[in-house]
Amino acid sequence: MNIELLVGEIGSTTTLVHAFELSEGSLIWLAKGVSETSVDQGDVSIGLKSAIEKLKKELNVNELHWQRFLAASSAAGGLRMTVHGLVWDMTVKAAKEAALGAGANIQYITAGLLSGDDLKEIEKIRPNIVLLAGGVDYGEKNTIIANARMLCKLSVNVPIIYAGNKEIRRQIMDIFEEKGVECLICDNVYPSIDQLHVEPLRKLIQQVFEKHITEAVGMSKIRELVSGSIVPVPAAVNMAAQLFYEIKGPCMVIDIGGATSDVHSVCQDSERFRNVLTSPEPFAKRTVEGDMGVYKNRMIVAQHMKEPPENDWRTLLEQLQPIAENARQQELVDRLTQAATHVALSRHVGKIHYLYLQSGRKTMASGKDCTDVKTILLTGGALIYHTDAIEMVTRTLKSMDPTLLIPSNVSISVDKQYLLSTIGVLSLEYPQEAKQLMLDLIERKLL
Repeated sequence: MNIELLVGEIGSTTTLVHAFELSEGSLIWLAKGVSETSVDQGDVSIGLKSAIEKLKKELNVNELHWQRFLAASSAAGGLRMTVHGLVWDMTVKAAKEAALGAGANIQYITAGLLSGDDLKEIEKIRPNIVLLAGGVDYGEKNTIIANARMLCKLSVNVPIIYAGNKEIRRQIMDIFEEKGVECLICDNVYPSIDQLHVEPLRKLIQQVFEKHITEAVGMSKIRELVSGSIVPVPAAVNMAAQLFYEIKGPCMVIDIGGATSDVHSVCQDSERFRNVLTSPEPFAKRTVEGDMGVYKNRMIVAQHMKEPPENDWRTLLEQLQPIAENARQQELVDRLTQAATHVALSRHVGKIHYLYLQSGRKTMASGKDCTDVKTILLTGGALIYHTDAIEMVTRTLKSMDPTLLIPSNVSISVDKQYLLSTIGVLSLEYPQEAKQLMLDLIERKLL
């Protein structure tokens, strides 16, 4: 069988492959194959090939040929980054928001002058990208210049992105060029006080990730099968969320996976809280909880469960597989998923604070204002295969402490075919077709 297009998602625990035909400007979804990711074997192509074999069975064919193969990946640690800025609440925060939105797994963050111990930590992490930021335009220079010189001492060969004070771009470039260090220049992520400018950096991070992905441990064989774009899975989900916003308005995506729990929100600040927020937040925000993966971190997530499922739940945890094998394992995964969802949501949304002054109580708010969100999309294996994900999330929303969260009448939908990240990948090369595909899924109540 000849297929026009395959799109793979190589996750930390699960690998999927979707098959599409392109007909009269529309993408037609045919089927998907699912397998466990084989990163522990040091070769993710094993899991990818297994997913293709499962896809063949779904299509009821013995042979499968394709014209193009695109992919998203978060295997082998995904896009590992370290972020280094000037002031924690300003340039560091802005750089962090841009990196997370690009799908990065941030391993280390510093503010101010880099030390020798910082360099040792970066070398230990062996990131895919190092992000250097700092200073509003035409502001502080010396700290950033000193940090650039420190980064030149790294013994690991890693590309560096500079997204700081534009006045010293040439000087920063000269410092790295002199030492033979690859440096890419981007717009300042924090060009002026209370202004975030993250989209150019997000796009550049994704380009660098794709260029260097084959250097990551366990990822070198992806290119043997994939002929088109490769983007980080979280970045693909974020792009899909922004596409959904164009169609249906303010939205949130909750993505509970085996290694992390991510929340994406795409919305403007509400009129109610706009004037009391203490700092700016990105229009499209992503938070990632690396300690909330329902498989990789299940022992930690279990500590957040309100009620253990049964007396021998510790034994069940130890025996749990990436894909639940029976009803008892599924019940445990459902409970872990609820705990992870509650933690991820509480860490993503903003908080309300009260200041008590002589003139009386004043309301202040910090973090992402999600009160205007109209739709929540649920994705990631833990939610897609949950016994009743919508009821669980509804119950979780009601149990949250007062925050800048979604109103009670929000619409909740499940990504039933596990297509959100795939739509994000498709949007890079087939923008109109991807938008139409999402619209079709919405109309068919599959999203």
